[in-house]
Amino acid sequence: MSNQTMTASMKKQRAKKIDWSGTCLYFKQNWQLYVIFLLPALLLTFIFKYIPMGGILIAFEKYNPIQGILGSPKVGLQYFQQFLSSPDFLTYLGNTLKLSIYGLLWGFPIPIILAFLLNRVQRTGIRKKIQLALYMPNFISVIVICGIIRIFLSVTGPINLLLGTQINFMTMPEAFRTIYIASGIWQGAGWGSIMYTAALANASMELREAAIMDGANIFQQIKVVEWPAIKDMVVIQLIMQVGNIMSIGFEKVYALQTDLNLQTSEIISTYVYKKGIINGDYSFSTAVGLFNTIINVILLVLVNKIVSKMNDGQGL
Repeated sequence: MSNQTMTASMKKQRAKKIDWSGTCLYFKQNWQLYVIFLLPALLLTFIFKYIPMGGILIAFEKYNPIQGILGSPKVGLQYFQQFLSSPDFLTYLGNTLKLSIYGLLWGFPIPIILAFLLNRVQRTGIRKKIQLALYMPNFISVIVICGIIRIFLSVTGPINLLLGTQINFMTMPEAFRTIYIASGIWQGAGWGSIMYTAALANASMELREAAIMDGANIFQQIKVVEWPAIKDMVVIQLIMQVGNIMSIGFEKVYALQTDLNLQTSEIISTYVYKKGIINGDYSFSTAVGLFNTIINVILLVLVNKIVSKMNDGQGL
């Protein structure tokens, strides 16, 4: 019986080798097809992703559009020093970090909780309707969302009518972060739960039924059965979101800004837009944007190392 098993395994290994060799032979004979299909994607990536990276040089020179990137005089780290020594540097950095960190702390667990709750809904029809209602805000434009927020929170809006007040929430610096984070959770939490819901499909139903038979409550079932199925996905999403902690959405912040809430709403990305596009200070705005990117990369590497140590060496 053992000989038959060994013979069968040897045949499978030979079959795999034959399939692999056949694949290599087919690739060698028809490599032109692969080149034709891959070439457009490679060209687009190179043209729109790698070539623009040369613009980073603007951050180290006093850029003149007539002289061009290569002909403009070099100034070294002057614009970085100018930004770091600016009296508003700590304000912009603090606003950016607060919006990102608070948004991560409040917004990151919500999709996970939604996925656990959706997994408890047994009737497929009801679950699909709930999912449709949760996913729908994600397909609304950011500008439309900001318009809805402004209408709801205006002096004559529904919120003030409900509270019986006449408060313009959009002019209150202390209310900006709450408005930004709460609206972001409403818009993106349902869509963010899709990956976790899909991962929960891999959870063992037999193990869950056994846990129920043993008298495990809902939290114990989640801990023993469902959490291991999505743990790797949670780790990856956490690393990616922390790595983008400085890349907070520019459009939404800018659309919700008013002259009276700039104290808490002015972040690095809006500052770069105003200095670069509105004021035409391309070199300074490029230096600030590059600083932002460097901080993101450092955070990504650090968080990946921390999570890998906490997760038995498993990171990105």
